Amino acid sequence: MKQKILIIGSGGREYALGKKFLEDSRIEKIYFCPGNGATEEIGENITCKDFEAIVRFSQECGIDLVVIGPEVPLVEGLADELQKAGINVFGPSKQAAQLEGSKAFMKDFVSRHNIPTARYLQTSDLKLAKSFLASLTLPVVIKADGLCAGKGVIIATTQKEALETLESMLDGKSFGNAGKRVVIEEFLDGYELSVFALADGEDYVLLPVCQDHKRLLNGDEGPNTGGMGAYAPTPLCDESLKQKIKTKIIEPTLKGMSQEGMPFSGVLFAGVMVIVIDGELEPYLLEFNVRFGDPECEVLLPLLKTPLLDLCRAVSDHRLGDFEVAFFDGYCLGVVAVSKDYPYQNASPETIFIKDCINEFDPSSGHLIFAGVSKKDGKLVSSGGRVLLSVGRGKTLLEAKKQAYSLMNKVHFEGMAYRNDIGFRALESL
Repeated sequence: MKQKILIIGSGGREYALGKKFLEDSRIEKIYFCPGNGATEEIGENITCKDFEAIVRFSQECGIDLVVIGPEVPLVEGLADELQKAGINVFGPSKQAAQLEGSKAFMKDFVSRHNIPTARYLQTSDLKLAKSFLASLTLPVVIKADGLCAGKGVIIATTQKEALETLESMLDGKSFGNAGKRVVIEEFLDGYELSVFALADGEDYVLLPVCQDHKRLLNGDEGPNTGGMGAYAPTPLCDESLKQKIKTKIIEPTLKGMSQEGMPFSGVLFAGVMVIVIDGELEPYLLEFNVRFGDPECEVLLPLLKTPLLDLCRAVSDHRLGDFEVAFFDGYCLGVVAVSKDYPYQNASPETIFIKDCINEFDPSSGHLIFAGVSKKDGKLVSSGGRVLLSVGRGKTLLEAKKQAYSLMNKVHFEGMAYRNDIGFRALESL
């Protein structure tokens, strides 16, 4: 039976999801709400002003599955509204989405369930914040409690910077209401992994472990961004470390959510810091997200051998327990191209030029993913921020990297910038 899919969102993650669904001959049509200038080339963009309109469109159009990409509609309860209307949805409930929607909620939850995480204080009281800050060794991590599009985390290296950050957040100057409660954490020194578990409320499957590159510049320098590139699987996570992540973080989280009456169904994305304790690698939870990461999604989906439709339905139908997921061998690496002045401010739209020889590029070796793009006079133009990704595949990580950068060299727009060292930590370790 042919299936109609509605994907909520407008970025590279949503374009990648649509592209993956299109590999399945059972898919009749894909709708994007709202989509971007490139998603209309692989599906149909629609506009819905609110959740009620999304539910109504899904019913009237006979949508078989709604996949919610970004965090905001999840935190605001879109999955709940769709479920109430009897519409199949891939994404957690509003209650479960608190794991991302409130960093204070998340830290208190993992503390209750003895999940390893950095020592912290969550507060809206500046006096208490200053007192706790004085007990920590620099640098320190200060996080806005609410959603800040991946930009609400500050690593302060001096006491002066830490105090100014606290004052700016708590009085609402930095992140509005999202920063009026903060989480202050001790700094963990190690390397970070992105770990994705697809869960149906009880059971789960783990996807290949990724590594994201959040800093703007080569060598992990410069400001934090939404992500400048990623690769998977990472050789920095062996089976022993993966087992620790499962038993110490993923499993107690899913068990705890069920025990507290908010079973988790969808993508549980754990940001994990790996540190060395007594000569052993140990995982510590940095944060949870409740959806596919971006750009991790773009490098994970090409590795998925099992049809995405079957996996999403197994999650929404709560039957992951007897479901087997298969992955392709090899590696996938993605490089993000950003517009001028990212992440400080939006740049003016620029026409995206793609060399004709790109058509000669073997699609099994790589492809482009479009994110911050719109259309003007029939041409794709950058619309600010993270504009596109070049994704390469290979039998080795080095081969995947070469393919990604070879493809990126065929693309240009005014002010375009990207890192040229994605995957450097893993390649150095090989």
